[in-house]
Amino acid sequence: MNEPIPVSRAVDHGTAKLMPDVDRKRAWLLTVDGAPQSYVDLDEPEHLEFEYTRRLGHVLDTVAGPGRPLDVLHLGGGALTLPRYVAATRPGSRQDVVEADRGLLELVAEELPLPDGSGIALHPADARAWLAAAPADSADLLVADVFGGSRVPAHLTSLGYAREAARALRPDGVYLANLADSAPFAFLRSQLATFGTVFEELVLIAEPGVLRGRRFGNAVLVAAHRPLDTAVLARRTAADAFPARVVHSAALREFTGDAVPVRDADAVPSPEPPEGAFGIG
Repeated sequence: MNEPIPVSRAVDHGTAKLMPDVDRKRAWLLTVDGAPQSYVDLDEPEHLEFEYTRRLGHVLDTVAGPGRPLDVLHLGGGALTLPRYVAATRPGSRQDVVEADRGLLELVAEELPLPDGSGIALHPADARAWLAAAPADSADLLVADVFGGSRVPAHLTSLGYAREAARALRPDGVYLANLADSAPFAFLRSQLATFGTVFEELVLIAEPGVLRGRRFGNAVLVAAHRPLDTAVLARRTAADAFPARVVHSAALREFTGDAVPVRDADAVPSPEPPEGAFGIG
């Protein structure tokens, strides 16, 4: 059988490359303009390679009973790692994936096709525009993993956006976002203040080295109107190869400090990562 070969294509927002993993038979790394975007194993969609995706996976596993189908809205598509994960771990789920880069969606659909009956629908559209038109109380989970290059777009950081996310979620729904920042955490703290205005419960998951300001890195924000099982999340994230901390309650309020919610007029993208922060070796 022929060995898989890399695929490179100009998409709407850069150059996308799919590179096979020599250690896993049907696993692929997706990069856009050299920045890693997704890793997916077509034979084992439950495998989450990137640390931040594992943390998102832990939340996805704990928000509802094991195997229970969910209605999930994904803002940001990449190689569809998390939609594939939900389809494998929660069969019968209905999922909408909104990705602004139509060319990227087409590349992934062609080269890494979804299995029949996956329940995953793909939509080439701007995430904020799609969210504004989404029916109220229509999603159990909203997963935001949107990066323009290596930065979260400004229009997905504001109080107006947070309110639209809350409107689309059911009363017991959960919002998850992949964010990135470094000390002094002006962006991350502003996001906590913004979502804390809309949701009663917030949780932040990140590596201790990131939280201590030693390096730039990812942080997973979780928001809900109901209590979250932080004890289970803490056990799961602590057991990862690169353990993470689960920050909530008083410790999270202390971390947020005097940050204020972001208005649309004042919104800015997340900070530019330092060179090599998310590079591949």
